[in-house]
Amino acid sequence: MSDERPSLLIEDLPEDDRPRERLLQKGVRALSDGELLAVLLGSGRAGTSAIDLAQQILQGLGGFSGIHREDISRLLEIKGVGEAKAARIKAAVEVGYRLSSAERGKSWVIKTPQDLVEMLGHDLRGSDQEEFWVVWLNARNVVMDKKQLYKGSQDATTVRVSEVFKLVVSKNANAVMVAHNHPSGDPTESPEDVNMTRAIIEAGKLLDIRVLDHVIIGLHGFTSIRQKHPSLWV
Repeated sequence: MSDERPSLLIEDLPEDDRPRERLLQKGVRALSDGELLAVLLGSGRAGTSAIDLAQQILQGLGGFSGIHREDISRLLEIKGVGEAKAARIKAAVEVGYRLSSAERGKSWVIKTPQDLVEMLGHDLRGSDQEEFWVVWLNARNVVMDKKQLYKGSQDATTVRVSEVFKLVVSKNANAVMVAHNHPSGDPTESPEDVNMTRAIIEAGKLLDIRVLDHVIIGLHGFTSIRQKHPSLWV
């Protein structure tokens, strides 16, 4: 006969501690991150409530941004999280991002490097490979479109300046910004990053297309090449 205790369900908690009931009574904004995740989990594991399991997941993976960044296999490594729970969690995080993108997707105006990070940061921080993105804009710095140009180590995939401007010219854009991530988490620019930026700026001058910035996105921060190396734009 097994002596393993059954998983603790949300219904097993005192009524005041049930996140689903609190959500219905006080609204979703009243719930903490742990309580929101507990609603998705529905149950904990033997001897551990859904709320406690949710807190362990958030602490272990670094919050919702960490859940987004990690592969679903990382969730499955956590005791008490099966395929159904892992799928619900990953899907919910992605829904939140897509809703946010849909609300702002048609009106992105890039005025600062922070604006670019806000637009691309979710995708780039969630990637375990280096990605290089091109964003093209009109004369008023309204984003016309964006595209991932490369994925993988730049040692293996050298960014071709002609490919950057092929997209921009074909769309009759007035300006361009580029961005890439450092999967290591450190957004500090390398000499190669600076040289790449210089080449893009020079090509932009020949084509009469403004190069607004090259932004490197790390785990918790970013580097604007224009802010760090303004002489490139002189």
